[in-house]
Amino acid sequence: MVLYFLNNFFSDIHGLAIFNYLTVRSVCAILTSLSICLIVGPRFIKFMENKQKKGQPIRIDGPPSHLLSKKGTPTMGGILILLSLIVSTLIWSDLENNFIWIVLYSTLSFGILGFIDDMKKILNSSSDGVLWKIKLIFQILISLSVIYLIINSVPEFINYSISLPFLKSPWAVYNWVFVLFSLCVLVGTSNAVNLTDGLDGLAIIPVMITASSMGLIAYLAGNYIFSHYLYIQFIPGAGELTVICAALFGSGLGFLWFNAPPAMIFMGDTGSLSLGALLASVAISVKHEIVLFIIGGIFVLEAASVIIQVSSYKLTGRRVFMMAPLHHHYEQKGWSEATVVIRFWIVSLILAIIGLATLKVR
Repeated sequence: MVLYFLNNFFSDIHGLAIFNYLTVRSVCAILTSLSICLIVGPRFIKFMENKQKKGQPIRIDGPPSHLLSKKGTPTMGGILILLSLIVSTLIWSDLENNFIWIVLYSTLSFGILGFIDDMKKILNSSSDGVLWKIKLIFQILISLSVIYLIINSVPEFINYSISLPFLKSPWAVYNWVFVLFSLCVLVGTSNAVNLTDGLDGLAIIPVMITASSMGLIAYLAGNYIFSHYLYIQFIPGAGELTVICAALFGSGLGFLWFNAPPAMIFMGDTGSLSLGALLASVAISVKHEIVLFIIGGIFVLEAASVIIQVSSYKLTGRRVFMMAPLHHHYEQKGWSEATVVIRFWIVSLILAIIGLATLKVR
C-alpha cells in the first residue's frame, strides 16, 4: 500500500524514496506488526477471557500438571497474530506481487480452518475439534489450490523442480511428483507446527526463527546477483516475501509478550495451522522445501515422534516415547516446562544455522 501511494502520489518527494528498499520496508513491517500486537493484545485477551469462561479445553490424556497450570487460559490467540501480520503486510508489501497474495491466501485459509476447529472445541468444552479426516480433506484441497497458484507464478523452466541442499542445480521431477511433494510440505508443516504448540512459548520462537531464515532466503532468491553468486534459483518477485516473513517475526514477537510462561493466551489451531502454512508456502515459492525441513527441524521431530509412537503402538503394542509429541516425553522424564521450551529454542536456532549454511556449501 505504501508503495502504491509512493509511486502514484508522492514520487516527487525525494526523501520518501527510501521506502522503495525492500530491507527498509521489512524493518517497518516488523515494527508495525509488533506494535499492533502490543496495542491490541490486552483488550483482545480480555475479550477472549469473557467469551471463553472455561478457557481452552485441556487434553485429559496429557501431562497431569497441565490440567492445573493451564486450566482457564483462553485460546485463539492466532487471531491476534493474523491480524497484525496481515495488516502489516498489506501496508508495507508490493500488492502487485503475486507471491504476496498467494501466501496470504494460504495463511488465511488454514487460519479459518483452525478457527473452526478451535470454535468447536470451545463450544463442546472438549479437546476434540473437527474430525481429523474432514480437516485433512480441507487441508489437501486448500494446499492443491496454493500449489497450482505457485506453479503458475514461478519461471516455467523451474516450476516442477526441487532444490537439494549442497547441489548447485535443481532436480527436475515429474509434475505429479512435485505436486505430491509440495502437498506433503504444506499439509505436513501446518500440522507439525500444530503439534509443537503444546507448551507456553514453545512453538512461536521456532516459527520466528524459521520465518527469519526463509525471509533471508526469499531475499536472496529474488536478487539476481546474490542468487547467481550462491547458485540459488533466481525467482523474480520472490524477494517481496521477505516483507511477509518480517511481519510474521514482528507479530510473533508481540504474541510472545503474552504467550511467555505463564501464558495469558494460547495461539490455538487458528495460529499454528496458519503459521505452518505460511512457512511452507514461502518455502515452496522460493524452491527451498528441503532446507525448510532442516531449519524447521523441531517441527519435523515433533511430528515424527507422533508418527513413530502411533505406528509402534499399533504394530507392536509398545510405546517408544513416554508420551508424544516429543516435548511431553521430556516433561514425563522430569524436565520442567521452562527447561523443555528453552532447550527446544536452542536446538531450533542451531538447526537454522545449519540450514542457512547449506546456501553457501554448494
